[in-house]
Amino acid sequence: MMSIQDTFGRKHTYLRISLTDKCNLRCTYCMPQEDMQFMPSKWLMQADEVEELARIFVEMGVDKIRLTGGEPLVRKDVGDIIDRLGKLDTALTLTTNAVLIDEYLPKLKDAGVKSLNVSLDTLNEVQFKGITKRDHYQKTRDNIALLLSEGFTVKLNTVVMRGLNDHEVNDFVHLTLENPLLHIRFIEFMPFSGNQWDMSKIVSHNELLSKINAEFEFRQLMAEPHDTARRYQVDGAAGTFGIIGTVTHPFCSGCNRIRLTADGKLKNCLFDTSEIDLLTPLRNGEDVRPIILSHFHKKHFAHGGHVGFDDKTARSDYEQNRTMIAIGG
Repeated sequence: MMSIQDTFGRKHTYLRISLTDKCNLRCTYCMPQEDMQFMPSKWLMQADEVEELARIFVEMGVDKIRLTGGEPLVRKDVGDIIDRLGKLDTALTLTTNAVLIDEYLPKLKDAGVKSLNVSLDTLNEVQFKGITKRDHYQKTRDNIALLLSEGFTVKLNTVVMRGLNDHEVNDFVHLTLENPLLHIRFIEFMPFSGNQWDMSKIVSHNELLSKINAEFEFRQLMAEPHDTARRYQVDGAAGTFGIIGTVTHPFCSGCNRIRLTADGKLKNCLFDTSEIDLLTPLRNGEDVRPIILSHFHKKHFAHGGHVGFDDKTARSDYEQNRTMIAIGG
């Protein structure tokens, strides 16, 4: 089998496909302004093209596909795409804000989806509206509860920002005590175009552990291959929590991720400003496999080749990247 490998010997088996840059929320760290200009529909991969590219990647060794956005469930033909990808010989999952998830539970089950990532940055209804600019808090919490009751594993993704929601860290950890299907993932604030990133806003991996240790006794769990989160469990808890320390505790050495934007551009790293078009050659009937292999042969070891996060030149480099919502996370 032809595999996607870089010059550091890392095999890439995890494909993240963005279906849209649109979202029904307006979180500032992801979408820098209320009146975003979104991609015209004709620029987007169509359902059959998503399926064809996904099939090619599976043939090249991909064993896990995650649908992302924006919010993937705002795309009108997302049900068709879920049906198509559910037939491939690979694990399928998605990242969602859960606002619309109740409408798609039967399709997700039919497609074999067992685990989902749900973005939720606060457990306070007023704060939720402040962060997202939308009044969907109760629907989000109800749908998270619905997912758990239906037997789905739920990973709650929480971007922690100083002065915004860092006081809620232990409230989230409390949620892991009773439910074995619930896993919290605290994420360090990362720089993208237009999101006013600043090192001073980051609550680091070590600071998060210190906050949690003030209230809970916990242990670190054994790492699994390609883990992005360092995982922990409170003594006696049913669920777990983890920290994705992209800025202060990077995990690049085990990277196996491939990113395909909604307009069919291939990115070999979340932070790499270079990307290559797969959709146009696919539409022209060309074999895209050599393009994929070539692009990953150029992959940097870490952070898209940038030297770090706290240096002014590096910060300006990250500004040259797409916004988070246009990459797909």
